[in-house]
Amino acid sequence: MTDLATLLPRIERLLDRLDGPAALSGLDWNKVRAARWAAQTRELKPILHPQRVALKDLLAIDAQKQQVGANTRQFVAGKPANNVLLTGARGCGKSSLVKAVHASYAPRGLRLIEVDKAGLPHLPDLFELLADVDYRFIVFIDDLSFAEHEPGYASLKAALDGSLAGPSDNVLIYATSNRRHLMPEYMAENLETKHLGGEVHPGEATEEKISLSDRFGLWVPFHGMDQDTYLAIARHWAVTLGAPANEGFDRAALQWSLGRGARNGRVAWQFARDWAGRQ
Repeated sequence: MTDLATLLPRIERLLDRLDGPAALSGLDWNKVRAARWAAQTRELKPILHPQRVALKDLLAIDAQKQQVGANTRQFVAGKPANNVLLTGARGCGKSSLVKAVHASYAPRGLRLIEVDKAGLPHLPDLFELLADVDYRFIVFIDDLSFAEHEPGYASLKAALDGSLAGPSDNVLIYATSNRRHLMPEYMAENLETKHLGGEVHPGEATEEKISLSDRFGLWVPFHGMDQDTYLAIARHWAVTLGAPANEGFDRAALQWSLGRGARNGRVAWQFARDWAGRQ
């Protein structure tokens, strides 16, 4: 009997957690600047040591920094701002820019919450948790893409625009993707396109794929970089890491990029770490 009396409160707490969103009382947002949304338990888990990226270290994306920075500045100031979709070439700084902007505005009350695809169906629960908190939140969805008929696709569409349980004014969604429209596109879909009176009308399959990305108010494209830009970024990181770009640096950096089959900021950073470690 005693064991049952002890067990019942624990069962009740577990049922409460499963039936509704977890309480925010466990997080002190004065100390916690970033958190992760745990989809299975529907609770926020603090990220005690978030990756720190400085805006000054992100080279060759000045236009993108200006766009995302201005939108975030408006948001932190309590003015109207848009959800943001950052798309384009891999390794060119999409995720790093979101982290850098968060680090820049965290002292002014901006908090970052990381959500993966498994957590998308439970976004309404997250929005409910954040609605009455006196901070500004960016819900960050990294490397977002969908296969056909994935459940998270419709959930994110509704969360961005169309659901009664959408985010409050203190929440924005920033997402990154290598795909412009977040889903695979097929040549056969072009056959559905119609020409009426000189105008081009996409088919239903294309319209459906565009409908998600179209709900992000701000699109920020990233592009591949040329050789000189790649080398400049590699030199910057090498010097930052305390290893001068002396003789043989450029040749080694280019060989490294050939071995990786890519020339972007991520590859430049990885090479600089290797170079600095060997000096």
